[in-house]
This record gives sequence, structure tokens and C-alpha cells, in this order.
Amino acid sequence: MHLVPADRATHRTIDGHRVCEAIAAIGDTEHVRAWAERFSLLADPGRLAILLALHETGPLAVSDLAVATGMKDTAVSQALRLLRSAALVAGDRDGRIVRYRLVDTAIAEVLAHGVLGHRD
Repeated sequence: MHLVPADRATHRTIDGHRVCEAIAAIGDTEHVRAWAERFSLLADPGRLAILLALHETGPLAVSDLAVATGMKDTAVSQALRLLRSAALVAGDRDGRIVRYRLVDTAIAEVLAHGVLGHRD
């Protein structure tokens, strides 16, 4: 059980080799924390709806996202601010209009396989 941290080495295990495999699969705790933060952004129905819309259609302006999601413009703007600060979306200015697009490829894959793959 070479992968078991010293602070857990005295704990009883049933399948020690699987414990080591599990520890290896979990990997770096910072990586796990970063993914947990990403998933927390997906946990909000409004933010998830915005991401789904952007994933399916490509760039959309705030007002268009508001109509598509049934949210108010201010709520969409606030959600986009969080998604932008987490580097999930980016905005492209075209005169006075800013169109937002999904830029996080890992989240796009999650949406495609996890959420979009189970629609009827």
C-alpha cells in the first residue's frame, strides 16, 4: 500500500491494492477541488441552461439568452459574470453587442455526454 498517505497508513483496509488504485484514480486534491468548483457552476439550473444554450447554438447575446432560458437579463448577466470568471465562457464584442460562447472544452464534453446525451 505504497500510495496510502502516512496519516491513513494505520487504517484497516480490506482490499489494499484497490485502495492504492483508488488513491491513484483520485489523484491530486487540487485537481479534484477544481473539478468540484466547475460542477458547482453546473449545479445551478440557470447557469446550466445558459451553458446548454451556448453549447447547442454557439454565441448568443444576453438578451437572446434571457429569452431562451426564461431568465431576466440581469440574472443572465450575473450568471455570465460567474461563468466568465471561471473561464467557462468568453464574450466577443460586435459594436455594442457582446455575444457569449462556451470556451471550456471539458465542460462542453460533459454537456454533450452527460446532459445532452440523455435527452428524449
